[in-house]
Amino acid sequence: MGCFYSKKPRRKSPDKHPAVASEGSHNNSGNQEEPKQYSWDKREKVDPKDFTLSGLKDVTDGRLPEKLNGQQFVIQECENCNIYVFDHSATVTIDDCVNCRIVLGPVKGSVFFRNCRDVKCVVACQQFRTRDCKKMDVFLCCATQPIIESSTGMKFGCFQYYYPELAFHFKDAGLSIFNNNWSNIHDFTPISGENNWSLMSEDTTVLEHVPLPDPESEFKGVRVSADKNRSIVPLTKGGRRKESEESCLFIFFAGDYTTANARKLIDEATAKGFVLIQTKEVSMRPEDVNRVFQNSAEELTEWTAKGPVVALELNGDGVVEACRIIANEVFKGTKVFVSENNNSAQQDIDNFFNFADMQLGL
Repeated sequence: MGCFYSKKPRRKSPDKHPAVASEGSHNNSGNQEEPKQYSWDKREKVDPKDFTLSGLKDVTDGRLPEKLNGQQFVIQECENCNIYVFDHSATVTIDDCVNCRIVLGPVKGSVFFRNCRDVKCVVACQQFRTRDCKKMDVFLCCATQPIIESSTGMKFGCFQYYYPELAFHFKDAGLSIFNNNWSNIHDFTPISGENNWSLMSEDTTVLEHVPLPDPESEFKGVRVSADKNRSIVPLTKGGRRKESEESCLFIFFAGDYTTANARKLIDEATAKGFVLIQTKEVSMRPEDVNRVFQNSAEELTEWTAKGPVVALELNGDGVVEACRIIANEVFKGTKVFVSENNNSAQQDIDNFFNFADMQLGL
């Protein structure tokens, strides 16, 4: 006995007018319908030339805001050029460039320099890597650990740059201005007895290495600044030697004004002569809160559930007391965590930043 569902479906009769069907079908009223449109039919055609700079010499070139919109970008075989990319992109590769000054807007993925020399650049990205490069000065914001390979004469400084769309481009690229590992360099091919990289001196400025766009260029309408006080990324001391043995951990919990509050704290603290060592933005689970904050965990768990926290390490004699005063006077009514005293502060810093580095895969 056969099953009802085992019956073969009746075949539809073939279309008697295939030519008509190819041009469009008819509805019941006899009117011809438009052919179905698919997403790939509507997609705007991409010209590779719009996403490549190649073979340039002695010129200023690049891309204005909203020209890349998250696409990948290639720069190759350029010599003695000033290149400005004022937009966010997916990935950027720079090959065989000599004596160039390059500014790259936020890059969601990797920035890879290969076989370049005498290049000075400002870069914000998720991953940064060089291979077979010589004499590069890099002002960097990098979410992960920067890597150099078979490269020599590399110098690194903290990202210092601003243009009006930059904050939006950081967001579009999925980058946090507080996750910057610019000084935590990994040399994939170290040479015994030699150092292939170093950190720039603290008073080094971007304009000593990378000029602002020429007022006569196509970028004259972009309001650019290399002033460290206007930089979208906080200027941190990074891996340089601390001048004081006293540091303080200051944490803001997620809210509408978290970024603005963090900037306000930096302004208040640096005005008093304290130094910003490092920053991190990271999410925390309840078990993370218990491990990091220990005795204070119970009261902080609900606040960490609201979203990522922003943490700052500030350094200088008397910084803990000063930060507690700032918290009470400037951020009264805002939930924050501040190290209780000088004796517990270093443990707070170690607990939090060790956890953050593990979370971010550093």
